Amino acid sequence: MTSDRSDTYMNNTLDPPESEMRKSDAKSEIAEFYTGTNILITGGTGFLGTLLIEKLLRSCPGITTIYMLIRPKKGKASKDRFEEIFNDVIYERLKQEQPNFLNKIVMIEGDAAKEDFGLTPETKTMLTNTNIIFHVAATVRFNEKIRLAVHTNVRVTKNLLVWAKQLSNIKAFVYVSTAFSNCTNDTVKEEHSKSLIEVDKLLTVVECLDDDKLEAINPVLRDTCPNNYILTKLSAENAVLKYGDTFPTCIVRPSIVIATSDEPIKGWINNVYGATGILVAAAIGLLHTVHACKEDKAEMIPADYVISNIIAAAWDVGTRKSLTKSEQELDLSPEEKVPIYNIVSTCQNPITWNRFMKLNENFGYEVPTIKMYWYYMFIFNRYLLLHELSIFFFHIVPAFIVDTLARLIGRPPVLLDTYKKIHKAMDALQFFLGRQWIFENENVVKLWKKLNSVDQKTFNFNMENLDWEIYFYHYIRGVRFYILKDTFDTIKEARIKLTRLFIAHYSIIIVVSLLLLWTTVSFVNFLWSYCPLSH
Repeated sequence: MTSDRSDTYMNNTLDPPESEMRKSDAKSEIAEFYTGTNILITGGTGFLGTLLIEKLLRSCPGITTIYMLIRPKKGKASKDRFEEIFNDVIYERLKQEQPNFLNKIVMIEGDAAKEDFGLTPETKTMLTNTNIIFHVAATVRFNEKIRLAVHTNVRVTKNLLVWAKQLSNIKAFVYVSTAFSNCTNDTVKEEHSKSLIEVDKLLTVVECLDDDKLEAINPVLRDTCPNNYILTKLSAENAVLKYGDTFPTCIVRPSIVIATSDEPIKGWINNVYGATGILVAAAIGLLHTVHACKEDKAEMIPADYVISNIIAAAWDVGTRKSLTKSEQELDLSPEEKVPIYNIVSTCQNPITWNRFMKLNENFGYEVPTIKMYWYYMFIFNRYLLLHELSIFFFHIVPAFIVDTLARLIGRPPVLLDTYKKIHKAMDALQFFLGRQWIFENENVVKLWKKLNSVDQKTFNFNMENLDWEIYFYHYIRGVRFYILKDTFDTIKEARIKLTRLFIAHYSIIIVVSLLLLWTTVSFVNFLWSYCPLSH
């Protein structure tokens, strides 16, 4: 697969009808919107935050300053952290195109959950010139302790909004949520939903109760929410509506975020959350079964599509007509006050779990990893009983045998503990693997049509443009290189290892099958020998 093929599909954009084309096609209207702005970003060291900073600086060169609000880290000076962050390979393209981009970055150590963010008076004064805020920071662990989840995902969001409302030149506030914040509904619309508990009441409860009491009432607080992550993201959305309805504010909801499609690097990813975790665990031969229907749609979205949508959403709300005080008092709908953008794939370009794994298999066999523990074998089990049996025979039994052998030769047993972690992670994902949702993304489609031809090429988030086969070609290689840290000079050796594991895997299956057959026949003969009719 060549880069030419990738370029072909990237340039195959859908032009909006002439009646919906914006007047200026000569330059980027989005880049012009960002010219001269000062931007505050939370979560700038995370997966999406890193990509957001890179894309903003590369595609909107007129930006004046980007403030990165990050929490202090013990044992590491700000200067060392700064160098560590921007030495990542993801910034290599930006360094080539804009060698002096670091002059626009100001890293600020603070905690948005504290009063005044824990900043010095000088820093607070400096930040008053902020024009655009991207709130990306969050804890994404599904089973995070309720206090920490509320503290990070809800309290920080409220504090930022209250502060942003005081800024005299605020142009846009974008909160990055999740498409699954309303996952208790079968249809996920671009609409606001009521939280199970009002946001300020939730913050008060968390503040008043000690950890034991808080954990005791956690199931009551969650109610129908599957985990604390969903509860707090939904509450944070309610905070955005409550405290951000008088200035340009919006919510962007990405679904399961996977590796980049095209920029700044094809297939770049630095975490194993969600679908990527399944891919990695299966690729190294540890995960062999998932309780899911293979015909179900897998709702996932490339990271660079999410980033382009986030940047365009700020432009969209930032260029809308500002409401007068009297207009603000009108009975506007929540969606008119704070629009929502569901950036999802199943509306325009769905992919099933079966195709997801088949593409992984096809390209995975081309570039197997030397870090395989066992031969690849993966099953989608629709029925729970078959899934549990598969876990026992393909996970537990082999792990017990390997750990026993490890003890006999004096090595520490690790495989059973590894499977405990894998099973815990899969249990957390089960709610999302075992259900299907109908997503709506009309606001995203409308936003795409507002972009002129220059911006559609620069900020591509139209899922109709994505070729999943080309995407997975790079996705697999990205996982191999960036997650498993396996360089491509090991491919020949890895293929030899794959062949050996193939022989070992099917040899064991044949031997075990013959033993089971022999045991069954012997047992039947034993019973038959005691049958009166046999004499």
